[in-house]
Amino acid sequence: MTITSEAVKTLRVKTGAGMMDCKKALVEAEGSEEKAIEFLRKRGLAHVAKRSGREAKEGLIDAYIHIGSKLGVMVELNCETDFVANTDEFKELARNISLHVAASNPLAISREEIQPDLIEKEKEIYKGQIEESGKKKPPDILEKILTGKLEKFYTENCLLEQAYVKDTEKTIGDLVTEAAAKLGENIMLRRFSRLKVGE
Repeated sequence: MTITSEAVKTLRVKTGAGMMDCKKALVEAEGSEEKAIEFLRKRGLAHVAKRSGREAKEGLIDAYIHIGSKLGVMVELNCETDFVANTDEFKELARNISLHVAASNPLAISREEIQPDLIEKEKEIYKGQIEESGKKKPPDILEKILTGKLEKFYTENCLLEQAYVKDTEKTIGDLVTEAAAKLGENIMLRRFSRLKVGE
């Protein structure tokens, strides 16, 4: 059975669960949205969306310095209580995100944080690539190609949408959602900084 990306997105909007969790739920439910929601509820992931509006003012800053001291990363990860901030699971999440940032060099946490002028520049590059191919495309097809290329750009450059380097079946957003479900609090990736000598 083929699970469409639209079905996955719709389920994600309704439940607040991660993309990969939604896809797994739909596969388990053989495409039935109702059964997929039930599957996610049993796993506790659907409740994360309800907590997302709660304030996350506690947390920690994790710092990672790569061997040779030429690359360093700092990540601020927030939660609701100091109790959760001091758990091993929360600290491990922060550390895993720091290691991921060191390896993957994202531009921003989410697509909303990417500057509009950078998006326009990318669109121009993609249009140029299509024109170089020598194949004239109707405007509606061109728009679909551009949308697809932009989606790929977001998944490669937005931290929450990047495939996790230790498990490419999950995104960083999925990791955060899973931790929020497990720890029972709103968890928010507030900011990160990646420094490399000479850059």
